[in-house]
Amino acid sequence: MQTRRILLAFSMAGVAAWLAAQAPTTTSTQVTTMRAAPMPPTGFRAEYIAEVDDVGKKLVDLAQAMPAEKYSWRPAPGVRSVGEVYVHIVAGNSTLPSFLGAPRMEGITRDSEKTVTDKAKIVDVLKKSIENVKAAAGRLSDADLEKRVKTFGDREMTERQVLFRILNHMHEHLGQSIAYARSNGVTPPWSE
Repeated sequence: MQTRRILLAFSMAGVAAWLAAQAPTTTSTQVTTMRAAPMPPTGFRAEYIAEVDDVGKKLVDLAQAMPAEKYSWRPAPGVRSVGEVYVHIVAGNSTLPSFLGAPRMEGITRDSEKTVTDKAKIVDVLKKSIENVKAAAGRLSDADLEKRVKTFGDREMTERQVLFRILNHMHEHLGQSIAYARSNGVTPPWSE
């Protein structure tokens, strides 16, 4: 019974979030994403997109709350900086959906963590990467979720596992970003 309530809540949140979402656009950073797919009305994919909306909003809100001068802050030598963490999330949101047949985001490479350093550009590509993930999930069918695909090297996963990997990756680095923010005296906006 509790599972049904949770699923219903996620479905309702997903529909509300989808209605509020704006279509991605291309800016001077020349990063493009997939066009948004129709929102699945119910089921796993709708719930998944609602979860991506939730973690994505927190990531963007936190990225916007961090002062630009803190984007180069890192907790220790050899550890990703604030800005590098956000661009690393973007790279994951470009690469992982490619295992589902989505094109990679134009302008995002392995070197982007070191080359995209401007706060405004980072926030922009972060937003676009979240739309990219949602579009990739929205284009899948329920049957697609069971398909096995090759990922890094010879590793095989179902397409559902790839979606879980994307969401886990975003949550992992949200936690890291929260720790970075608090270390720099920034309170996450949703917990003020």
